Amino acid sequence: MNIKIAVIGSSEFIDKIHTVATQIADIEIVPYIYREPEEAAELVKTMKPCDVVFFSGALPYFFARKYREKLPIPSIYRTTDEMAVASSLLSVFYNYNTAPERISIDLIDSSVVTNVWEEIAFNVHPFNVLEYRKMLEGHFDLAEIVSFHQTLWEQGEIDLALTSIHAVYDRLQSLGIPAMRITDPKISLIRCLQDAKAQAELFKSKAAQVAVGYISADMSQEYLHAFARKIHASVQYSDEPLFVVYTTRGNIEALLEQDLLHNFLEKSQVSVKVGFGYGATIAEAEQNAKVALRFAEKDGGDPCGYILTENKELLGPFPLEHKQHRLKNDHPEFLSVAKQTKLSPANLSKIMEFNKSRQSPHFTAADLSDYLQITRRSTERILKKLLDHGYVRIVGEEMTYQQGRPRAVYELNMPVYQ
Repeated sequence: MNIKIAVIGSSEFIDKIHTVATQIADIEIVPYIYREPEEAAELVKTMKPCDVVFFSGALPYFFARKYREKLPIPSIYRTTDEMAVASSLLSVFYNYNTAPERISIDLIDSSVVTNVWEEIAFNVHPFNVLEYRKMLEGHFDLAEIVSFHQTLWEQGEIDLALTSIHAVYDRLQSLGIPAMRITDPKISLIRCLQDAKAQAELFKSKAAQVAVGYISADMSQEYLHAFARKIHASVQYSDEPLFVVYTTRGNIEALLEQDLLHNFLEKSQVSVKVGFGYGATIAEAEQNAKVALRFAEKDGGDPCGYILTENKELLGPFPLEHKQHRLKNDHPEFLSVAKQTKLSPANLSKIMEFNKSRQSPHFTAADLSDYLQITRRSTERILKKLLDHGYVRIVGEEMTYQQGRPRAVYELNMPVYQ
């Protein structure tokens, strides 16, 4: 089946897309045309089912953010790269015989122009360049970009405006200011469509990935089947009170987005432990689900659920928190730490996540114990192994009470931003 690509852009951009789309197999273009980039948000709300959304630029992508982020499918936008700027400048020099310093340019990222200037060894620095990236973070006003070009024109500083925004081009034309749009070479548009197709295929393959769930609970079959229907899962009965459900990764991720797992766990009214696993095969997904269930059973919370992905990323615990731990890490330094300390990848990953979650690099055994949800004695054994091999060091002491021994204050001495 064809990959259906929703393209949101101006009529001119849509026409260009249609001219190159025939060069890519198995795609279908569904156009959504705006007159102003601000209209992109409303267009997203009118979209029919598709596999990926391709925005014509950063502006419509930005304006549609509120609704775009709720989409259950991937979305990308066309970036103005060095090839587009270089070919546009070549057109200006050839057709208008305009000197580089007599051109004004607007871009989301001004470094693109600088890169082109350096590559072709221009001695003239491009002074008249407006970068509007920061404008997108606050209140964006198209009139400011028009005013940038208009002011330079009225002051006699430029002979031509080169803009990356179709709406700016239209307004400059209406003001009688010579202007040209930064145009995309056909190869750039082809690559954008290829990227959109690849994103959709990757998303589909992940969504179709096998997911298995082990549910340990003394609940009614009616309640369980109601939950299974929500995730389009089939149910098998194992040893009481253990149930096994089979579905897809896409259904589980939709479950998380809609808070259905949270509702299932919170409203079950019985002790519930859930482990979901993803995998390329049913066997792999089942094995990962069993590991996730063991984490849920060891967790002190009730109800409790975990998810283990095919990359050994542990998500959970649900419904109280949503942390992510790696049970597998092939970073050489990480493997060296695991080998020397005899600590499991799961524990090391949790320690790294603990460090990232804190504002200060310093911590006590009590801090780590609270995060890992294990006893103080188990935490101290972990710290001793790290201390013995130099992967953690004592940097001070703290006395929280007037009586008793002071607590050691630790600091990790190993790479944690992997």
